[in-house]
Amino acid sequence: MFPIRDHNPSGKTPYVTIALIAINILVFLGYFVGKNDFQLQFFFLEWGLVPARIMAGEGYETIVTSMFLHGGWMHLAGNMLFLWIYGDNLEEEMGHLPFLFFYLAAGVAAAGLQAFADLRSVIPMVGASGAIAGVMGGYLLLFPRAKVDVLFIFVIFFRIFAIPAWIVLGLWFGIQIFAGLSTPSDAGGVAYWAHAGGFIAGMVLTVPLWLRRGAEGYWKATQGHPPHPETQFEAARSSVPIIPRRRN
Repeated sequence: MFPIRDHNPSGKTPYVTIALIAINILVFLGYFVGKNDFQLQFFFLEWGLVPARIMAGEGYETIVTSMFLHGGWMHLAGNMLFLWIYGDNLEEEMGHLPFLFFYLAAGVAAAGLQAFADLRSVIPMVGASGAIAGVMGGYLLLFPRAKVDVLFIFVIFFRIFAIPAWIVLGLWFGIQIFAGLSTPSDAGGVAYWAHAGGFIAGMVLTVPLWLRRGAEGYWKATQGHPPHPETQFEAARSSVPIIPRRRN
């Protein structure tokens, strides 16, 4: 199951969201193309967030630089897709500069929780997913019933289903918590606690905006949907042809 778009159109151009996507792509191309694995590992150790290094009083700049680094093409593509799906609506509600500060603050919170999970870790953490998880948390608070199109793939069958955001994002958050609890803190791979920390921080940082909108009154007025007409898409059916059996 993979979210590919939402039914929540933005009435304004999301300049910050577009700029963040562009910066992430340009930074990635600048260090990734043409480098071998050894060079990339050295680069990530220098500019990624290493908890043990932070605890030693060094590399504080990596709290920010690590948010703009990615480990590969799919890592980058997945993060940028999620940022594009959820970022434009939150930027419209918050305003351009407040959204930028919100994004960076969620990323810092995400890095903090991941580092706290293992303060002695020497594994570098890279990726925008912690900050983007914050965007997802804010989106859930404001638009819990906005429809999100999810691509479901099972072997050769695939289809797009429109599912409420609270199910998509709630399930995603639950997976992060479960995986974080079941994965050793010193193991490499996905930074589950960064995702969880960013998501929680995003919801908390969005509470003031939610209160200004009327809190529960805002939910009652919109019934959890976007405060404007939703975009309508036709669900895409599987394009795999059905071949009938021949009778002898």
